[in-house]
Amino acid sequence: MNTTPHRTPPPGPDPDRTPSPGRTSPSGRAAALSDPGRAAALRGALAHWRQDLPASLVVFLVAVPLCVGIAVASGAPAERGLVTGIVGGLVVGLLPGSSLQVSGPAAGLTVLVFDAVQRFGLGSLGVLVLAAGLLQIAMGLLRTGRWFRAISLSVVHGMLAGIGLILILGQLYAVSGRTAPGSGGGKILHLPALAADWFTGRAATTALLMGAATVALLVVWPKLPAAVRAVPAPLAAVALAAGATALFGLDVPRVRVDGLLGAVALPTADGFAAVAGAAGLGTVLAFALIASAESLFSAAAVDRMHHGPRTDYDRELTAQGIGNTLCGLLGALPMTAVIVRSAANVQAGARTKASRVLHGLWLLLFAALLPAVLGLIPLAVLGGVLIHAGAKLIPLRPAAALWRGQRGELLVLAVTTGAVVLTTLFEGVLIGVALAVARSAWQTSHLHIDLTDTDTDTEAGTDTEAGAEAGTGTGARGPLKVRLSGNATFLRLPRLLDALESLPVGRAVELDWTGLRHLDHACRTALLTWAARHAADDPATVSWEPPLTVAT
Repeated sequence: MNTTPHRTPPPGPDPDRTPSPGRTSPSGRAAALSDPGRAAALRGALAHWRQDLPASLVVFLVAVPLCVGIAVASGAPAERGLVTGIVGGLVVGLLPGSSLQVSGPAAGLTVLVFDAVQRFGLGSLGVLVLAAGLLQIAMGLLRTGRWFRAISLSVVHGMLAGIGLILILGQLYAVSGRTAPGSGGGKILHLPALAADWFTGRAATTALLMGAATVALLVVWPKLPAAVRAVPAPLAAVALAAGATALFGLDVPRVRVDGLLGAVALPTADGFAAVAGAAGLGTVLAFALIASAESLFSAAAVDRMHHGPRTDYDRELTAQGIGNTLCGLLGALPMTAVIVRSAANVQAGARTKASRVLHGLWLLLFAALLPAVLGLIPLAVLGGVLIHAGAKLIPLRPAAALWRGQRGELLVLAVTTGAVVLTTLFEGVLIGVALAVARSAWQTSHLHIDLTDTDTDTEAGTDTEAGAEAGTGTGARGPLKVRLSGNATFLRLPRLLDALESLPVGRAVELDWTGLRHLDHACRTALLTWAARHAADDPATVSWEPPLTVAT
């Protein structure tokens, strides 16, 4: 079986990168149109439309159930998810940055949005998204996009795993028709009561079976024949569940529909007042940072799927900020670039950004002309779609690879995951970053200590404290040679002092520190202090190579 990832052919000239032609006379324009090169360019553009149009339809069909499901899971009206998808297509789709990735509401922000709605109210959501968008624009203009690539991959995987677990736990309550507890710990503690409800309540059992059937269908769908897989799996699950509900007259909760215009909510003074303060600013910062990180990580993944122009990270960050600013003004959900829709766009053969713009147009027409269709969708099937999406966020293969080779990184991943589930998304990520930085600092401060006894001309110890105790036997007269290499920082100070203080008193020591790449102030001071004590009776007993002096 061929496992080579799908790659699209190099796209044609990008209109954003092509300079505008100068003014020409009517005869000049006629000559240009008859030019074989211009005719070939026109034929190429038409060829791109033939590829971009069907790709846009595929992305639209993937986006509809995800936009609706993510909005409902976030505690917002379904139409607000569609508004975010429309802005992601029609506005962000036109902006420079990445030509093939698609933006919209993302499962990765569901937990954060739900917490914000519960804390500040739905009326304040637009204000938070607006402020986050302005912050993203500022970060893009300051060219900070590249810095999002300098984050521990274990922290990213841990964040995604935590989001996936919370999403799964929350949707277990949703498919049962119950309200999920606000905290991750609460969701876990109330699982026994929820399980009891599955076996005692008929409505909960029906909804659970529908959600389970949805998950099973999504898992099996990629293994079906290609002709069947032409329909996106989430859309097939939603359509089949809606049809079964209508056919058998099942009494299950459905999506509530208020209309597209009714879902638009401009920011108000009360909304600004509700988010004023440290808690509001922290939520804005979390929205901006996590949405930016997810968008730029998605861009890196999409770039590996095609041979077209690479993403300009700073421009993409600015484009995402413009989109979120507009979403905030409309009271919609925050957006990010979404890898599921972006991958569908590339795999469907998209060549230019026209496919993502058209997908936004189809979302707008659907929301304006067919809003009643949303009212046919059972909430349980949306819960199943999001449970499947949450499971895909859990990085099982990367975790298995870390278990085999780098268990320290796996610890960072696991701690980040647990912190995200048990605290908040932002606090969990900060804990993970702090642990990753501490681990990196510990690794880079590795100090190697070699001890050689000149009496026997043998190495008495290597990189162990115990080795420093060699050569303490009676009758030893030659000097002990101690060689330090690596990085001597305060993190390794206890080990360094243990090794030096175990050397026999009165024995001459030759200390060679030429192998040190870094010697910080704490270790320098400790070395000089130890040397002064060791040579208290005979200064000649300690010699340095090169001479070590107090730093000025």
